[in-house]
Amino acid sequence: VRLVESGGGSVQAGGSLRLSCTHDGSTEDPHGLAWFRQAPGKEREGVAAIIKNGDTLYTNSVKGRFTISRDNAKKTLSLQMDRLEPEDTAMYYCAYRSGALLFLSAQKYNYWGQGTQVTVSS
Repeated sequence: VRLVESGGGSVQAGGSLRLSCTHDGSTEDPHGLAWFRQAPGKEREGVAAIIKNGDTLYTNSVKGRFTISRDNAKKTLSLQMDRLEPEDTAMYYCAYRSGALLFLSAQKYNYWGQGTQVTVSS
């Protein structure tokens, strides 16, 4: 499965960005899609995940600010990021896994994109 992210950039605190990820994985079989991020010197962190039935999961620090969504017809995953904070600065990756369960653990995902940089200045 190939994944390609886009939409990163630089923004001031309080601003918004929308990330997109196109993939060529199955949307018919049970599957999960997720966004992860990794800041310099830190471990990769799960941000938000979504599965085939539409259930979602968010890490606590982004709840109420970020929204994950997907368009199965276009095979696109999106992450709307509002009220951005400097602590959101990181490389953002989308990931795909086969299976029906909802995870935010990087070890559960088989396929990864190359990442897109998000920088939030104060």
